[in-house]
Amino acid sequence: MNEETKINEEMSLEEAFEELDGLIEKMETSQLPLEETFRLYKQGLSLVEFCNQKIEKVECDIKKVTE
Repeated sequence: MNEETKINEEMSLEEAFEELDGLIEKMETSQLPLEETFRLYKQGLSLVEFCNQKIEKVECDIKKVTE
């Protein structure tokens, strides 16, 4: 996992999930200062939002194909 998660449009959904899993694991298993935990939490929220957007796009594409 990268120390700074860079979210870009080329990132696949699977890559975003891997990054998110890594952030969660780091927060659960490390004794981090509050500021670092909050930074990782914000990165996680950004990744969740990114994943939701990707999923919504796929759902729209599926609806277009099936109509």
